Amino acid sequence: MLIHALYKYYSILEKAGKVLPDGYSSVKIHYLVSLRADGTIDGIIRHQDKQEFKTKAGKIKEQWIPKDETMPRRTEKPGIDANIIEHRPVYLFGLNLDKGELTPDDRTDKAKKSHQVFVDANLAFLEDMDTPVICAYRNFIKNWRPQDEINNEHLLGLGKDYGKSGFAFCLSGYPDRLLHKDSQIIAKWEQQCRYTEDVSADECIAQCAVSGEEAPIARIHNKIKGVNGGLAVGNVLVSCKNSSENSYVREQSYNSNISEHVMNCYAEALNYLLAGKKHKMLLDDVTIAFWAMNLDEKHEDIFMAMLYGQTEQMNADQTERMLKELLKDGQKGRITADRLRSLDMIQPEVDFYMVGLKPNSSRLAVQFVYRRQYADVLWNITKFQQDMQISQRFRPVSIVRIKMELLSPKSKNEKVSPALLTKLFEAVVYGRNFPVALLETMVRRVKTDIDSKFNEIRAGVIKACINRNYQKEEIKVALDNENYSPSYLCDRLFAVLERLQQSASGYSLNRTIKDSYFASAASNPATVFPKLLKLAQNHLNKSDSQVFFNRLTGEIMNHLCGEFPQTLSLPDQGRFMIGYYQQYQWFFESKDKAQKREKEMEEAENGNS
Repeated sequence: MLIHALYKYYSILEKAGKVLPDGYSSVKIHYLVSLRADGTIDGIIRHQDKQEFKTKAGKIKEQWIPKDETMPRRTEKPGIDANIIEHRPVYLFGLNLDKGELTPDDRTDKAKKSHQVFVDANLAFLEDMDTPVICAYRNFIKNWRPQDEINNEHLLGLGKDYGKSGFAFCLSGYPDRLLHKDSQIIAKWEQQCRYTEDVSADECIAQCAVSGEEAPIARIHNKIKGVNGGLAVGNVLVSCKNSSENSYVREQSYNSNISEHVMNCYAEALNYLLAGKKHKMLLDDVTIAFWAMNLDEKHEDIFMAMLYGQTEQMNADQTERMLKELLKDGQKGRITADRLRSLDMIQPEVDFYMVGLKPNSSRLAVQFVYRRQYADVLWNITKFQQDMQISQRFRPVSIVRIKMELLSPKSKNEKVSPALLTKLFEAVVYGRNFPVALLETMVRRVKTDIDSKFNEIRAGVIKACINRNYQKEEIKVALDNENYSPSYLCDRLFAVLERLQQSASGYSLNRTIKDSYFASAASNPATVFPKLLKLAQNHLNKSDSQVFFNRLTGEIMNHLCGEFPQTLSLPDQGRFMIGYYQQYQWFFESKDKAQKREKEMEEAENGNS
């Protein structure tokens, strides 16, 4: 499914001119080699753009950036293998730079072998061509003797840049007439790229598993770059190296039955997705590439904004407004087409793909591949954001932020299980139940990290898990005075008793009952609460709000009927924590409302006078 989808996406990108045509590669060229008609070097011209950048110290520095040129496809084969219209110095000139000196000699004779392979391949390709720049290039190949050029002033003048630069060729006096852009070169290369019956004897011809056409099967697949943790030269998506992976006497990637054409297309499409930030995101050590099966990148922008809170194209306020608009369809259980059109999303039914990639040695491991209609993905993410809300103010929550809250603030080496994050992502995209380990981990974090603030992210995760996985009753966004669940009531009571303790001390305590009893109260309420109620009597005598706390404690105790649960299950421990969070936040909300009422009354009195 993945390779077929990438192959289809390539055709979309190719029509829009966003990827290179099949048979070509983008090559970074640092210098142009200017050739006379007889093939001798007239000079070497810098083919780079100068850019300025500011260092951390605030200084302005300059750097030269090589230009990208489209050339016949570069080889991906290991060992010595020449390109048509070569750009690598060791192939072109047959010389190594060693301690500032050029030499054709090395321990393995790689320079000599590379140059000879280049000469043979390019002379054969250039046969019967006769434009001026081609003739000059042919003469250069025929007449160049590496052993006679060790003192070549043009090459020595490049210094250390010689070995790490890419080279292209032009005709002397005509730097705009580049060899690789010559019409005869392009015509012959494209003819050579097309499949004909004249295939070499060692090629495997079979039916491609993707296109269905009889064509040469790719033995080695192109490398994929841009995956977090991958090799600098790239990793392959399809590779079979062990004899145990062989089938029907097929070795290496012949087992995959992917044609050369399809292989080049899917690799080009995937490299395009991974090259920038628009189509990929990082979930711990898994790189996620995503795309809609069309050219409107607004789909990817909105997807990224809803999972990360904002992007370069959409800030947090825009994302928040969009989510609120989408939630108007909440009672229907889906986002209507009219709502999507109102947000300028033209194709709600377009297929949307998400693939998780992780490097494994020289290969890429596919963690997951998801395919959904875009409207379904959008609705499920919107529902996830709705589930995560724990207060009246709507704030988008990113998966990255959830991951951070699953870790102890005191531990530097702790990591979240990749399997847990993958299951969480799947639950968000598909609208499925959250993994049980998510609730277990978050409850443990809240009980263990007593010194840390019990924030809205942790509370939102617990609320979302309980509401989606355990549909006994729905925990609401704000404090629910009609929720009579014993676990919910117990933690409401705990929050009241903690606030009472703070009131009795004039809100000057560094430690409260939460630091000493919260974890045990969440697990065994019957053991802890009698002791807390006894302490509360002493706190009441010192509080200035005795009537308020007495009434509030009495209301909660009446619904508990004077009995506390002996133990609480995992979901009930979650309800306990949500009850605590919402009750504790209620104190601040009530204070803010009271102050707002006083301010309004004061302004009204001043207006009347």
